[in-house]
Amino acid sequence: MPAPPPAPGASSDIRTWCVLCHAAALLGLFFHFLGHLLGPLIVWLVKRGDSPEVDAHGKESLNFQISMLIYDAIAAILCIVLIGIPILIALWVLNTVLVIIASIQASEGKFYRYPITIRLIK
Repeated sequence: MPAPPPAPGASSDIRTWCVLCHAAALLGLFFHFLGHLLGPLIVWLVKRGDSPEVDAHGKESLNFQISMLIYDAIAAILCIVLIGIPILIALWVLNTVLVIIASIQASEGKFYRYPITIRLIK
């Protein structure tokens, strides 16, 4: 799915909501388990009708967080054979870094496509 073209003179309010679509996932650092998913979900559900940019950023962020939740579940199962622990740590670091990158890109008015994302929400 290509990013929607930015609206001419897109307001800073829309850009702020685009950033929050991504940055809200950092709530998972404080509210474990579903915090990464709930932040972007709430922002997207509340603001998706305001602009196509917010809708696109919200979907991308949610798809990435759902994908990370799936990868975390697989890594948790692999903890039984001990290889899941370093995988969980790597996923946590990757999630944090990519969310920060996406937030910065959104603040610059760019659309960021997360790698390793299963795009379930179209």
